[in-house]
Amino acid sequence: MPAPTGHPLSHEEILRYSRHLLMPEVGLSGQQRLKESSVLIIGTGGLGSPVSMYLAAAGVGRIGLVDYDKVDFTNLQRQIVHGTSTLGERKVESARRRLLDLNPSIQIDTTDEPFTSENAFGIADSYSLVIDGTDNFPTRYLVNDLCVLTHKPNIYGSIFRFEGQVSVFWADRGPCYRCLFPEPPPPGLVPSCAEGGVFGVLPGTIGTLQATEALKVLLGIGRPLIGKLLVYDALSMSFDELSLKKNPRCKVCSAEPEITTLIDYEAFCGVPGHDRADTGLAAEWEVEPQEVSRRLAAGEKLRLVDVREPHELEISHIAGADLIPLGQLASRLHELDSAREMVVFCKSGTRSARALELLAGAGFRKVKNLRGGINAWAEEVDPSLPVY
Repeated sequence: MPAPTGHPLSHEEILRYSRHLLMPEVGLSGQQRLKESSVLIIGTGGLGSPVSMYLAAAGVGRIGLVDYDKVDFTNLQRQIVHGTSTLGERKVESARRRLLDLNPSIQIDTTDEPFTSENAFGIADSYSLVIDGTDNFPTRYLVNDLCVLTHKPNIYGSIFRFEGQVSVFWADRGPCYRCLFPEPPPPGLVPSCAEGGVFGVLPGTIGTLQATEALKVLLGIGRPLIGKLLVYDALSMSFDELSLKKNPRCKVCSAEPEITTLIDYEAFCGVPGHDRADTGLAAEWEVEPQEVSRRLAAGEKLRLVDVREPHELEISHIAGADLIPLGQLASRLHELDSAREMVVFCKSGTRSARALELLAGAGFRKVKNLRGGINAWAEEVDPSLPVY
């Protein structure tokens, strides 16, 4: 990171950052360096919340926020930069106001659109460091390749249920994300947080570690996690550090890379890079909740198959449905009758769409996916059920 060019701190800033100034590793010159730094944060959700708040509090002079979503009630369990008062607002604007309230002397830029191959270079161009606060593989590979091609540090974090990971992928000084994960996992193998859940405090832990690594890189102090992957388990309260090596055949950061520009990451990963309401299934494979309700009321012998996890039955269930968790479906096909009409469902339709593809591949033809899952059923058919 470049040395400070002499932007002096005001008396107010000296008082605000006095605890930093007392530390010789930071001091006045280090705080000036932070004031002149620019950081781009991709995502203002679970990870982006603590990252942005701590970098703003630390005095990073310019912070860019990229997100395209609205604040939803289900976000508030972990996305602490937002609040009940900002429900329904654009996330970047909700976060911007909170950060400027925390530190009005910094600059907050916002981009209210998806981060894609088409706009990534333009958005990231003027920032010296990128923080990955995303939750999908296409955007992770996009952020990685962008940082490699532009020689920027990539402060990586990921979370799922009770576990998290942190690293600093900086191809000029060590391995990149593709060195660790050359190929994405098969589509559907790794569930999202919306499907599998996440411990509410976990993003705070991982996001704070990302902020720590970002500040170390910006200040040029300590030993950043370059060539290291920090793995955290909240249930056992344990940290493991794995050593990473640069892959001499890496497709993007090796001496002779195959990838020299940004690609179609959704096609590469086989999954959408951004939230979508549809499941990707053709219309003839889906059925509306009210249509299922009407047919059941008429006495039609539809078999309902719930592919959620057993503990989700405590939250809501549809009477008469058979529970066959998605992970067990392939080994329990013998329990299903291919001659009988079936409707599969999950929480919101994503896991059941994968179940339908498995069933169709096994020769089942009289099967449909409940559009929107049991949450849509709760909203459109049975309002006594909670939405989760």
